[in-house]
Amino acid sequence: MRINGGFQVSKIKQLGDRIFEKILAERGIEAFNGAQGRILYVLFQEDGVPIKTVSEKCGLAITSLTTMLERMEKNGLIQRRQDSADKRKTLLFLTDKARDLEEDYIALSEEMGDIYYQGFTADEVKAAEEYLDRIRLNLEGWQPK
Repeated sequence: MRINGGFQVSKIKQLGDRIFEKILAERGIEAFNGAQGRILYVLFQEDGVPIKTVSEKCGLAITSLTTMLERMEKNGLIQRRQDSADKRKTLLFLTDKARDLEEDYIALSEEMGDIYYQGFTADEVKAAEEYLDRIRLNLEGWQPK
């Protein structure tokens, strides 16, 4: 049996990213792009978290994340502050401007979900989400041999 799940996941991500960017443009949302949206999503869930936590939750390398965070800070979406309990850590906080974008982000996410699962039954959506979660856990737990 030929397995091409990795290719499928990569293709889905590529197509999903393109569609997300098109929807952002159609709605005239210029405050963030798709990758920055993932960072915002993490901070919408929990504000004031270390950069390392955001990196892990978004699946972005710290080096990639640093450049994005600089842009987001320059655009007034986030603030970086030194952790008072551990001076080695930098914490990320949403600005009021970013908080005002949460409804837009949620609406976009729901629209993307509708696109992803078009034609699926509720049971199929649930099963797909469970499979995707298992794949994510496998990838997060992967260690080189």
